[in-house]
Amino acid sequence: METARIGVTGLAVMGRNLARNLARHGHPVAVHNRTAARTKALVEEFGGEGTFLPAETAEQFVASLERPRRLVIMVKAGAPTDAVIDEFAPLLEPGDMIVDGGNAHFADTRRREAALRERGIHFVGTGISGGEEGALHGPSIMPGGSAESYEALGPLLEDIAAKVDGTPCCTHVGPDGAGHFVKMVHNGIEYSDMQLIAESYDLLRHAAGLAPAEIAEVFRTWNTGRLESYLIEITAEVLAHTDAATGKPFVDVVLDQAEQKGTGRWTVQTALDLGVPVGGIAEAVFARSVSGHADLREASRNLPGPARGTADDAGFADKVEKALYASKIVAYAQGFHEIQAGSAEYGWDIDSGAMATIWRGGCIIRARFLDRIRAAYEADPSTPTLLTDDHFAEALGDAQDAWRDVVATAARIGVPAPGFATALAYYDSLRADRLPAALTQGQRDFFGAHTYRRVDRDGSFHTLWGGDRTEVTS
Repeated sequence: METARIGVTGLAVMGRNLARNLARHGHPVAVHNRTAARTKALVEEFGGEGTFLPAETAEQFVASLERPRRLVIMVKAGAPTDAVIDEFAPLLEPGDMIVDGGNAHFADTRRREAALRERGIHFVGTGISGGEEGALHGPSIMPGGSAESYEALGPLLEDIAAKVDGTPCCTHVGPDGAGHFVKMVHNGIEYSDMQLIAESYDLLRHAAGLAPAEIAEVFRTWNTGRLESYLIEITAEVLAHTDAATGKPFVDVVLDQAEQKGTGRWTVQTALDLGVPVGGIAEAVFARSVSGHADLREASRNLPGPARGTADDAGFADKVEKALYASKIVAYAQGFHEIQAGSAEYGWDIDSGAMATIWRGGCIIRARFLDRIRAAYEADPSTPTLLTDDHFAEALGDAQDAWRDVVATAARIGVPAPGFATALAYYDSLRADRLPAALTQGQRDFFGAHTYRRVDRDGSFHTLWGGDRTEVTS
């Protein structure tokens, strides 16, 4: 009986394309779906691309896998993933592995990994970025789990991953939930990146007075420089597109309510738990939320605001480019800070430079910019923030006047730019000699006796605000 090196269950678009990718690379693939018709359709339509071993039952599917069995789950996160695990785990043996390629919450992955480890089964939570095209042609892959499981699984994943300069966009991220944690933060950064690009478009249109097709050309120019990236590239395509039904710019006929699937929200929630400031990602999540509250927006249409003016100079587009680049640096710095904090909290020992390396191709945030991040971490793996890297510090210094002017212009003419503004505030907060947090601590001590520390001696103190206001040691 012919056996498969790996199997994929769950043959919606992502699962189907991942199976095809594996088959195209010469790996016999077992394929299974709860609805057998989908399995049959895959083999009939794409069977010529490689070796597929279709299975109608879970037992047939598992029996067709060579040992150690590598079983990839490509179903919806949450209860559907648990249901598939419950179905297949009893059929597996110690040393076999279940690979979850969905967008699972890393806490669920940690729970599943611990439970299956007790049964001798490896559970590999794996982030896969690149959408359906990436899954087929080469995604960025972020597998977690045990080092032992990566020895057996890693070569297959590296084979089908995107390649940049011959380097696979795949590496072992760390134990248990590390892979899904990094994928979560990746998506949070993606939210912020998209929001900053959207704000750039909004300012170029309403401050510089450019039409969508003209803005498309601006983005195409930017894509030949330091902002070169997949997101900038597709932004130009979207802005240049004309709606066939109305003849209007496509962007003008799309409802301005952005949806989300949850990973950006998870990134912010987890950052709050870790005590990591990720204001840029949070503002991107909230911007999508605001856009979706149609009734609230409609009720607020007549609120007073400034007379819509324009930017003061013809070089405003260049200023927006600088503001975008500077804010992008901040967004990625915040994301990598969260990865470092999560790594420390859960003992994962994640290599930040390696994450920048595997994000250079295949994934949605792939960009020239990531080479600079990789270089920064190669120069100093322990750097506390990307903002202090010599290259990025110089870029921020060069951009800051334009950055401030863009934020001020947005405020003056009433164009919302929360991403740019919060990125600039974060930058200014980090470089400040003193923050007003000292006053906040005084307030907390006044109303709640929460104590404070002093700059001139060790210890915690409390002022007797309701008494003679003497200071006592806490």
